[in-house]
Amino acid sequence: MKKFYVVWQGRKTGVFATWEECKKQVDGFAQAIYKSFHSKELAEQAYRSDYKQYFEQNRQISQLSKAELAKIGKPIYPSLAVDAACSGNPGLLEYRGVDAATQQEIFYQGPFVQGTNNVGEFLAIVHALALLKKNNSNLPIYSDSENAIDWVKAKTHRSKLLATAKNARVFELLDRAVKWLNENTYENQILKWETKAWGENPADFGRK
Repeated sequence: MKKFYVVWQGRKTGVFATWEECKKQVDGFAQAIYKSFHSKELAEQAYRSDYKQYFEQNRQISQLSKAELAKIGKPIYPSLAVDAACSGNPGLLEYRGVDAATQQEIFYQGPFVQGTNNVGEFLAIVHALALLKKNNSNLPIYSDSENAIDWVKAKTHRSKLLATAKNARVFELLDRAVKWLNENTYENQILKWETKAWGENPADFGRK
């Protein structure tokens, strides 16, 4: 399905017809803000909006009951949200962290060859923990990956990814992440982003 991409903050802003064009504007750009749309009309309408207003007005409507919503509660703000994207399994891997309230990009890493989505989700959480500790911040971290959250709590990864010459960088990052977890403490809560109640993860790469 054809998609169009809105860049609110990037090297150039506007509506772009391909992911390759969009990526040139946001890849490595600090605090990039962008999203995909299924039609040019929707993309142009969104681009004309203030991005904060757009994201607030277009949160996914929950299909859960009032009782279920009350039990889950609402996200904590301010907070950091992380997510990963992988083209293939294994494939090209990227991950990033954003301000959960504004979706401003805080960090971005990748692409890395022959990674997996679970690996990216794990690395994103540890990257966020290390960054927040460096900045003496106890902000909570949201991830929509239960596997990655469990790996972080266990202070190790459980990936079945095979090591090759091509993905040596991925395993270097995994080793570094595990080492950091075993040598550091942190006060940050690592929380599950409840997609069914709150809509898409704010750090989602918007390529669905």
